[in-house]
Amino acid sequence: MREQLQFLDALNINLGAGEMFVVNIILAFVMFGVALGIKVQTFKDVFRNPKSVITGLALQWVVLPAMTFLVAVVLNPFITPMVAIGMLLVASCPGGNISNFISSLSKGNIELSVSMTAISTAFAPLVTPFNFWFWGSLYCRYASVHNDIPTLSIPFGDMLEQILLILGVPIVLGLVVSRYFPNLSQKLKRPTSILSILLFIGMVVVSLTQVLTALEQRWTVYAAILCALTVVIIHNATALGTGFYGATLMHLPKADRRSLTIEVGIQNSGLGLALLFNPAIFPVEVWHNNGGMVIITALWGIWHIISGLSVATIFRRTTIDEQHA
Repeated sequence: MREQLQFLDALNINLGAGEMFVVNIILAFVMFGVALGIKVQTFKDVFRNPKSVITGLALQWVVLPAMTFLVAVVLNPFITPMVAIGMLLVASCPGGNISNFISSLSKGNIELSVSMTAISTAFAPLVTPFNFWFWGSLYCRYASVHNDIPTLSIPFGDMLEQILLILGVPIVLGLVVSRYFPNLSQKLKRPTSILSILLFIGMVVVSLTQVLTALEQRWTVYAAILCALTVVIIHNATALGTGFYGATLMHLPKADRRSLTIEVGIQNSGLGLALLFNPAIFPVEVWHNNGGMVIITALWGIWHIISGLSVATIFRRTTIDEQHA
């Protein structure tokens, strides 16, 4: 597996200025759509019944990145450092906006799901760069010892600046529309959510197509992508398990366990892709072999929809009273 993933690492996947502009517009649109569902009441409700939300945020912001680091260390003989860093980047992103839809299919606590997505998105400009810097730097130091690679510098300052620009503006705009134009906000929420998902899938498909069309060694690429998908499946299963068992250990209501399973297992990997393609954060001269990171992040965006819907199907077939463990 490691040899196939090294083949991915050797790829240099970057976008031109025009393509990068389109990616940023898509991401801004997605963040605007998520912010439309954020209300002041959401934050007030956290303090009235804080246990489930605080547990969920702790699982997403602290436990998931830590578990991802441990998984990367365990898989170290089989994966490359760039693949591991891609995993840590995904784990540092906020919850994905599709999580609310999947949570509703799961018959979970929709209010909890919306609150989790809203809060994790609102604080993403600070939490995402910090988590990626902290855990990424820790892994780079580990990898430099065990893999004989130079220690890479995780760009905390540049990432913070870019995320505040890319996410901060659309989030604030969405909050303003939600607060002062509630009727317009309600009308925009559903079409914006659907269009956001379609645009993100399109972005992932374009990323993978660039790899497949740019190379002649097609079967080698397919084998490498299959290996990367295996890593993504293991990582995503870890995320889903973190949400479910973390909520269970805290003795949360069973509907809340369902929602936290989905929230922690569905990450906004579109943000991760946009950051990876941003030369101000990942300059080409330093991160020129970024194929492993890009493929891991892109595949997560496809797989977490499949796994999320699969988990939702299992939950729907199990009534709340019958669900144990």
